[in-house]
Amino acid sequence: MNFHLYLAYLSISFFTIVSPGAAILLAINNGLYYDLKAVLISSVANIIGLFILSVIAMIGISSILLISHNFLIGLKIIGAIYLIYLGIKQIINKNTKIFLKKNHTHSEYNKIHIFRKGFFIAITNPKPILFFSAIFPLFLDKTKDINLQFFLMTFSFMFISLCSLMTYGFLSKTAKAWFLEEKSLKLFYKISGFLFILMGIGMLYL
Repeated sequence: MNFHLYLAYLSISFFTIVSPGAAILLAINNGLYYDLKAVLISSVANIIGLFILSVIAMIGISSILLISHNFLIGLKIIGAIYLIYLGIKQIINKNTKIFLKKNHTHSEYNKIHIFRKGFFIAITNPKPILFFSAIFPLFLDKTKDINLQFFLMTFSFMFISLCSLMTYGFLSKTAKAWFLEEKSLKLFYKISGFLFILMGIGMLYL
């Protein structure tokens, strides 16, 4: 994987990760009701779940590559189409209100419960498997070490996820009355959506 492809992968991962979802809402709630330590516990559990899902996806991709390298071309086309789909979905996204109610903070909590909840939110979500299965082939160079590329993409995704969840958790502590303005979130969805579409179209010509 060359540097430019890696930057493209990081961009796709970033916009996918920072879009509000179940893991982010959990980080917000943990930051609001508990503390940043609870956010960290939940976030670590979440990225462990993501790692397991990425391994499952990679095993499937490796199995296909063992059958025929020509399948990689098909996977790349599917991945490009999936990026375009994500872009359209982002542009028409109606989930533009993420408000937090003011509540008192709980100083005591069950760390195991916090960890388990973060882990199961990740491991029971089929979207990461679809994402990894569709996106990884776009950036794999079959002439180089597949495993090294896999770990690079996986750990990069996990690192961005951890940073994103911790950031949301921190912001929820400092902005308890509201979290994101609706206009700003709409603009974010449109920009990221168009970027996904452009990347998807670009990948078709690689």
